[in-house]
Amino acid sequence: MHMTLEADYAVRIVEKLASSTEKADARTISEETKVPQRFALKILRKLVADGIVQSFKGAHGGYKLARAPGEITLREVIESVEGPYMISRCQQDEYCCSHTACRFHQIYSEISNMVRDKLESYTFENIVDSPKNHP
Repeated sequence: MHMTLEADYAVRIVEKLASSTEKADARTISEETKVPQRFALKILRKLVADGIVQSFKGAHGGYKLARAPGEITLREVIESVEGPYMISRCQQDEYCCSHTACRFHQIYSEISNMVRDKLESYTFENIVDSPKNHP
């Protein structure tokens, strides 16, 4: 299992914005995070729609975090682009399990909750302020 490329890019973008209080334009964000600009714009739209990033129009426009980095969690950013974290499709409401007594549903649900809780425990304030390679 691994995160999607889009989630990885979203995390990089929010980390870049969390490291500064100044607005940044899409081109700068793209260059500094090594995210292709078209992809960065797509991700930024999702982050704006979910209230994580604020967008400013015009000649002096750009993007900055909508809230303090300490109020934005790693889970929130990942789920903004991927949807709710689930280890298995059997946890989705629209999926119909054909097993009458699925033994795995509860196990997968427990694991997914553990991962969500751990992702929720990291804010971008913690991430930006921590030394590299030390959580």
